[in-house]
Amino acid sequence: MPALNAPRIMIVAGEASGDMHGARLIAALKGQAPGARVCGIGGPELARQGVEILYDASRLAVVGIVEVISHFRFIREAMHALEKRLRDEPPNLLILIDYPDFNLILAKKARRLGIPVFYYISPQVWAWRSGRVKTIKKLVDRMAVILPFEQDFYRKFGMAVDFVGHPLLDSVQTTQTREDFLQSLGIASESTVIGILPGSRKREIAGMLPVFLAAAKLMQEQLVKPVFVLPLAPTLTEDDLLANGLADAGVEVRVVRENRYELMAACKAVMAASGTVSLELAILNVPMVISYRVSPLTYFLGRRLIKVQYASLVNLVAGREVAPELLQHEAVPEKIARATVRLVADQAKRANLLAGLAEVRQKLGGAGASAKAARLALETVRKSE
Repeated sequence: MPALNAPRIMIVAGEASGDMHGARLIAALKGQAPGARVCGIGGPELARQGVEILYDASRLAVVGIVEVISHFRFIREAMHALEKRLRDEPPNLLILIDYPDFNLILAKKARRLGIPVFYYISPQVWAWRSGRVKTIKKLVDRMAVILPFEQDFYRKFGMAVDFVGHPLLDSVQTTQTREDFLQSLGIASESTVIGILPGSRKREIAGMLPVFLAAAKLMQEQLVKPVFVLPLAPTLTEDDLLANGLADAGVEVRVVRENRYELMAACKAVMAASGTVSLELAILNVPMVISYRVSPLTYFLGRRLIKVQYASLVNLVAGREVAPELLQHEAVPEKIARATVRLVADQAKRANLLAGLAEVRQKLGGAGASAKAARLALETVRKSE
């Protein structure tokens, strides 16, 4: 085995968010072990950290049964490429980021070869398919989790697990004051700025953008100097918005491509699709109404399979409903508009929500998640020597 400051690492990040978090982890790891050599599956962020990309993660980022079947050749190619490297040049550590259906198969292959496995960012087995915890326990040497309740969940099963804090605490930051940023957009500081965050996938845009636009139209007469803004996700184009109702919404929406966090922080309240964005808004201290729609069949099955009480991460971390959730049949423009206006006009309601967001920020831990996870990963290498 090489010295601890020059380990060979394989990392697998199969999605865009994993690529981002993985890149920060590798940057921190190289800061602690400058001679580390890293290969694996990832995207442009990991490549920028000097990772040898054995297979491009963008070819694996699929959602849904039909997409998985059509991409099966790519998934098989990726598995073969990584398995060959595991055999030919065994790394000192395999780092897995979320993406459980692929990663747990690879972990099994690594286990057979005696390669230790470090899992960073847990699969959401606490929400559904909790039976996979037994598999994870058999295959994973150490787990680093980013949500506080995950540590207690895994410890119940006797796993070696550490809560390192959420990496968003290091990345969700603003560099301008609200007044300066709004001035740069030509928006008066006394405007009531309402954010529209319908998701980052085309399927989410199709489901949520028309609903949020209809809600915005209802709010126009109820708010003082309303301005509606939409930060455009890098995975989307303005044509995606136009194809889903933006052109004929009957309400003006400012679409902004850059300075996403400045734009979110400038909002008085936000209508948001359920997802990681709820934690970003909590960190920025912005009141939100969370909403989501899926197909009736998906909702029917989800109600029976998913074991958590809330849909949004902000409420799951809080352990109670901090932000209003309007899901499925309740995700209608009238209810969303009413709830959003209330967060602007009802000061008691607003103050209560902001207090809840402060509680969430405290529970998310301190800064430095990537550095803590890197230290744990290197400890796992040391124990295996």
